[in-house]
Amino acid sequence: MKKILVVDDNEKNRKLISVILVRSGFQVIEAENGEEGISRVNSERPDLILMDIQMPIMDGITASKILKSNPLTKNIPIIALTSFAMKGDRERILLESGCDGYISKPIDLKSFLNKINQFFKER
Repeated sequence: MKKILVVDDNEKNRKLISVILVRSGFQVIEAENGEEGISRVNSERPDLILMDIQMPIMDGITASKILKSNPLTKNIPIIALTSFAMKGDRERILLESGCDGYISKPIDLKSFLNKINQFFKER
């Protein structure tokens, strides 16, 4: 069973995404901010990380940069989850963070699951 870490400071978003993923057969672990996310990655070694970008304590861009610079975690794919959906935001976020993909919020259930499953097929 594939393990996915959901990092989001909004509890409702985290729970919604977790329910969707569990119902689709994934194991889910959660974190409330980038700092906690890094800790969970180091202890749990997820197969995929869904990282919110705007969070208190440590934002998703900073957390993603730290994870991508660590030889032990750099190969874990990270998908940015963000409500930034303006033209150019996707490219800027992927470039700044080193994330492997991008999903805009609010999530569309069907395309969300397709993107998650596609990520696992490509690996």
